[in-house]
Amino acid sequence: MRFKLDENVDVRVAIILRQVGHDVATVSGQGLNSTSDVELITICHSEGRCLVTCDRGFGNRLRYKPSDYSGIVVLRLPSRPTFADWREVANTLVIGLESAEVQGKLWIVQGGRILEYQSVDEEEVD
Repeated sequence: MRFKLDENVDVRVAIILRQVGHDVATVSGQGLNSTSDVELITICHSEGRCLVTCDRGFGNRLRYKPSDYSGIVVLRLPSRPTFADWREVANTLVIGLESAEVQGKLWIVQGGRILEYQSVDEEEVD
């Protein structure tokens, strides 16, 4: 799987994902720090990469329709995460990828579990 880690994700998550064979690029490594959310998700889509972020705004399925992208993973951590917290969400993500596909979906990873969402049709909201 191809991932892009947002600048708010600990670089050690990239190491864990790479150790199990995933292709991981980082926002910082590509000089994309402070890129707008819309531009970042567009870049991820054009590169065929799933965005991994701590930015809860990407969990808005009306604004960022998961089926339009290569996947969105929002990591939810304590306000002051420890390395153990980062390791837990990274390992949970790795385990989830062994049994499911994130392409076109939104995954919320928190506390050893993954909540999976698909796009919301605007008709469902009315």
